[in-house]
Amino acid sequence: MAADNLLIELEQVSFAYDPQRPVLRNLDFLLNRGEGVSLLGANGSGKTTLFHLIMGLLKPDSGRLRVFGEERRERKDFDDVRRRVGLLFQDSDDQLFSPTVAEDIAFGPFNLGKSREEVLQIVQETLALLGLEDYENRVTYKLSGGEKRLVALGTVLAMRPEVLLLDEPVIGLDEEHRNRFINILKKEDLSYVVISHDQDFLKEVTDKRYQLEGGRLQKT
Repeated sequence: MAADNLLIELEQVSFAYDPQRPVLRNLDFLLNRGEGVSLLGANGSGKTTLFHLIMGLLKPDSGRLRVFGEERRERKDFDDVRRRVGLLFQDSDDQLFSPTVAEDIAFGPFNLGKSREEVLQIVQETLALLGLEDYENRVTYKLSGGEKRLVALGTVLAMRPEVLLLDEPVIGLDEEHRNRFINILKKEDLSYVVISHDQDFLKEVTDKRYQLEGGRLQKT
């Protein structure tokens, strides 16, 4: 596969919150353009930690991390990564902080320097994609858990990312919105890694499966 199709590469990456209990041990991982990859593992195995390393929210103790063809070491190296990679947190309340749904979805595009007219269009397109056309002025904190999940996804999609890192994305979604989410992943031109315990969902949207165990990844 061509080098420009290699989006994320972790080589011999190790990380520990406590030096006596390493979370990741000499881990290798690749994500190529157009791939949908599932990341499996027990609670506490390091799946979310791996996402946070890719986004520069944590720094590896050793090893090499390359994203979009460039090695990323310091905090400033990840500014470009955060514009091009969308991270959906496991807890939607960690992602939503504006008074209304429209303001939450608009926040990212405004930070990317989009004009007011462009942002308004992005908000409308994103809400329509998620089936939330009437939610523009809804108060975010009053939404149900499933509704918050969709709006959190909207804040990520509004950034027009090249890669998605999705941490338990379908928790709390009813069947209609779960199916809508599956269709988005299948139809949009996206590359993504998914953490989920929903095996049926993973079978629908991913073509590669990795198990994180003992700090390392094994293809299953």
